Amino acid sequence: MSDLSMMIETAGVLSAAGGLGYARVRAPRVFWSLVGLPVARVRFAATYHSTMDVCGLTVQPSRLRAFVVRNVARRPDVQPVPPKVRRVRGSSTGMRAILRLPAGLEPADVAAASERLRHAWGVHSVHVVEGKPGFVELRMTGYDVLRRVKMPRRLPRRAMAGPLVVPVALREDGTAFVRDYQKIPHALTVGANQSGKSMYQRNLIKGLAKLPVGLVGIDCKRGVEQRGYAPRLSALATTPDEAAGLLEALVTEMEERFDVLSAHGVSDLWDLPAKVRPVPLVVLVDEVAELFLVATKKDEERRDGMVMRMIRLAQMARAVGIFLEVCGQRFGSDLGKGATALRAQLTGRVVHRVNDKQTAEMALGDIAPEAVFAATTIAPDRPGVAVAGDASGGWSRIRTPAITPADAVAVCQEYAHLTPHLAALAPFRPAVPLAAPAPAAPLLKPRPVTE
Repeated sequence: MSDLSMMIETAGVLSAAGGLGYARVRAPRVFWSLVGLPVARVRFAATYHSTMDVCGLTVQPSRLRAFVVRNVARRPDVQPVPPKVRRVRGSSTGMRAILRLPAGLEPADVAAASERLRHAWGVHSVHVVEGKPGFVELRMTGYDVLRRVKMPRRLPRRAMAGPLVVPVALREDGTAFVRDYQKIPHALTVGANQSGKSMYQRNLIKGLAKLPVGLVGIDCKRGVEQRGYAPRLSALATTPDEAAGLLEALVTEMEERFDVLSAHGVSDLWDLPAKVRPVPLVVLVDEVAELFLVATKKDEERRDGMVMRMIRLAQMARAVGIFLEVCGQRFGSDLGKGATALRAQLTGRVVHRVNDKQTAEMALGDIAPEAVFAATTIAPDRPGVAVAGDASGGWSRIRTPAITPADAVAVCQEYAHLTPHLAALAPFRPAVPLAAPAPAAPLLKPRPVTE
């Protein structure tokens, strides 16, 4: 009997170990929640003071504290003071700790030691986020969350506060990367072929299709990328000639909206009464180089007109609710006149894997120079990984979840009733093919002929 029970216990232990090993590879969230998080919490609590000391994140105590320790506690040695832990909480992807910095430390000191903290506590990564004055948040991830992207089920209300906020990708610290058009009205996305640039645009369109917003597509590759989104598009241009006319119509729409703002004495679209407020528009440019490149001398005038109109939209259209999403494989001064002026107006930058360092420098060099190296080290076998930066100088690695073109098309068809009709863009409204009617059921059920 004892031998049988021992065999059962041994089999149970081996099954549990095998299950944890399988979960570590195939279900890292489960493994982290069951094993990684408890171990990390204990290691963090047990080694916090010594880790902060050896990482140089302690300061000498104040004179009052030293006096109390020597005379009240009767201890001759006064230990250095580390940041005080205010709160620690775990999640399915990692652990977060809020620290109160003592006098003499700044968030940059903690950020400089993030790699040493990662190794000391045995976590995958440590990111330092500055909060209110005197506080920082350590965002620790227990595993590589970008290996298999799974968006958070619930997003913070503060992150989703706004009428035009779209979660697009996952950051490497486990939080969602969102496109907030009120904070960052225009953006530039660059990347080589098979880098995940189209995947990023699909996720963006999938999120925008569910919002009360008008979508305008410019796809000069004969519409191969955006033709399927026709049920949700208010306008679509598939050739440079059509793009020139559509951009002219958008400038006219912008000027008419400025007249509405002027008539009501406001300077922003969101200050208008809801009854007269025009619907916001997001202009999606699939390959911007097709608007700049010309084959003959007579095409230069058309090119200059398109570039001038895009620059006008980028400079002024935010106030009237028209936003630009510009995509391309390469975007720099070598495209032609006006490229640098347009790029300067595109605040948000997302760089996927690129073919050369110069492309990453063109997109990130003027806002976050330290992010250029991160963009040039993206592995070819990880499509969808990108480096996102903005004019504030901050940047982070992100990855979009996998989504097929059929999924994005299905969402556009489901929310086709939200497509606004604008008179200025009516000539460019794409034709939506009618769905084939289902075959009618026969009135009489056929019966097999028997001999």
